[in-house]
Amino acid sequence: MSSEWTWLVIAALVLLVILAVVFLARRRSSALRQRFGPEHNRAVEASGVRAGEAELADRARRHHDLHIVPLAEPERLAYADMWRTIQEHFVDRPTDAVDSAERLLTEVMDRRGYPTTTFEEQADLVSVEHPQMVQDYRIAHAIHERNQDRQASTEDLREALLRYRSLFDGLLQAPSDFVTNGRGRIEEPDPAGRTRTGQTDQNVDGAAEPPPSVSTHRGERLR
Repeated sequence: MSSEWTWLVIAALVLLVILAVVFLARRRSSALRQRFGPEHNRAVEASGVRAGEAELADRARRHHDLHIVPLAEPERLAYADMWRTIQEHFVDRPTDAVDSAERLLTEVMDRRGYPTTTFEEQADLVSVEHPQMVQDYRIAHAIHERNQDRQASTEDLREALLRYRSLFDGLLQAPSDFVTNGRGRIEEPDPAGRTRTGQTDQNVDGAAEPPPSVSTHRGERLR
């Protein structure tokens, strides 16, 4: 074989390797976008495509090492009762209600098997199973933090409670609502029969639909 043909073969092999790398990178990006939804956009906007997707892949690996378990039925019902009590107290003590909602959500995460050392770690790992709800959690937590300095209005606190509720409902899935994905991992089925990971319905903008509006008039309960 002449040297000219040798170089052509080498060039073709290099081109094939480049195409394979590009294909695998695009397939990885597509898988991460599908899995993380709006969290993918958030990570990429914050750190760039390569670093953002590497961070999401790292979240998935860390989440895989956790032992996430569904709540037993008595626990689920007890936590639901606690939430109803928090909602009932919102009318007279909105600040205390939001503080209690933050603590209760952290307790439920801990019981499910999520680490609760820092808020960012909680949000990152919860985003693997609940990518559509975790932004609600971040917004609610930010309002909670502002309220520590008395910088949040009653309407802000109402929004925080509604957004906490979004993730709370996802974490309180009944055991019968879970299926196994064949690898011993617990996932949640959607009504259409496809396996999903805690995603809520979306509106036309792709954002999670909020819970029903809540009245703060005295004597009315949050729903």
